[in-house]
Amino acid sequence: MDSPEGTFTLAYLVFAVCFVFTPNEFHAAGLTVQNLLSGWLGSEDAAFVPFHLRRTAATLLCHSLLPLGYYVGMGLAASEKRLHSPSQAPEAWRLFLLLAVTLPSVTCILIYYWSRDRWACHPLARALALYALPQSGWQAVATSVNTEFRRIDKFATGALGARVIVTDTWVMKVTTYRVHVAQQQDVHLTVTESRQHELSPDSSLPVQLLTIRVASANPAVQAFDIRLNSTEYGELCEKLRAPIRSAAHVIIHQSLGDLFLETFASLVEVNPAYSVPSSQELEACIGCMQTRASVKLVKTCQEAAVGECQQCYCRPMWCLTCMGRWFASRQDPLRPDTWLASRVPCPTCHAHFCILDVCTIR
Repeated sequence: MDSPEGTFTLAYLVFAVCFVFTPNEFHAAGLTVQNLLSGWLGSEDAAFVPFHLRRTAATLLCHSLLPLGYYVGMGLAASEKRLHSPSQAPEAWRLFLLLAVTLPSVTCILIYYWSRDRWACHPLARALALYALPQSGWQAVATSVNTEFRRIDKFATGALGARVIVTDTWVMKVTTYRVHVAQQQDVHLTVTESRQHELSPDSSLPVQLLTIRVASANPAVQAFDIRLNSTEYGELCEKLRAPIRSAAHVIIHQSLGDLFLETFASLVEVNPAYSVPSSQELEACIGCMQTRASVKLVKTCQEAAVGECQQCYCRPMWCLTCMGRWFASRQDPLRPDTWLASRVPCPTCHAHFCILDVCTIR
């Protein structure tokens, strides 16, 4: 990597990946197609459909130019390769140049085809045309979409490249190169998958991501998947007219408390177990009175006289779920990133403990 071409290749690869997938840093710096071409693209809020007709075309063209940009940059970084003169360049580089020129050329032809008849051949225009009345065209449907998108009561979530937008009539998914559209009254929605991630980008708490399949009753409309945080599921349901079905194996945690309880239980399971004396009989949990007590507070995080945690001498009186709810109830709702590392008092003797001190009963 000490050679100029190696250094340039690595730097350009990082730039290309970030330019295509647009992390938050690139978005904040304005290094996105939407920002660089904002004067030509117009405003999404003012005209949603025209904006995305132009945005998808411009994004495809800009991304297709990346290989050609690499060739030009390599010609400057490694002038000894004589890439500025293709006839003198190595054969492998001539083939690469042919590919780098062909890709944007084909893209330009495709964009020209899309733009014919006022963008009537664009995939988004074709999707909208499926919902047009016989006496009108796709432009009338686009006007309806534009109007509903401008309303402040729409549901919108997701990052660039995977946005989910739900208005009074439409369910839409905005991706890098395409916009999926389906009419609410024709769709069937099914939660097909849920994935638990231990850490979210915004906090140290876990996050559950749901995958929802949007399938239209119209066979001409292609089905698509949307992804969202489980904490936004309730808001999505309020905006949708049709119910959302859930696969039998999918469990949805709609609140931060639900996610915390699952993480709390998984952390407690790896703590040392507590052996109950044979002469001691476990009673029902005093929190719910539904199950037997299943946890005991034993200081295991540090030595007995070290740290802020204290030894609890209470007999087992709580189940794991109720202890987790008690732990969550003592937290600052505005600081969820501190929940897992915090200490709370025992609900009966008030001795302070942390999650490492909660032991399951064996």
